[in-house]
Amino acid sequence: MAKKSTLDWIALVLLIIGGINWGLVGFFNFDLVATIFGAMSTLTTIIYVLVGLAGLWTIYYISKK
Repeated sequence: MAKKSTLDWIALVLLIIGGINWGLVGFFNFDLVATIFGAMSTLTTIIYVLVGLAGLWTIYYISKK
């Protein structure tokens, strides 16, 4: 198994956070990120963008194997 870089680990953590948040939205209609940082505040938007970028990075990471 290849060694994971710091960027790989950050992407993994962000994907876990995003997955948990979407699970909460799906099951309970509860957006944890928006609750903590405010509905569509700048910080919430940044977190959503980072989770999206983490997803794209993971697609790249998986495809390079």
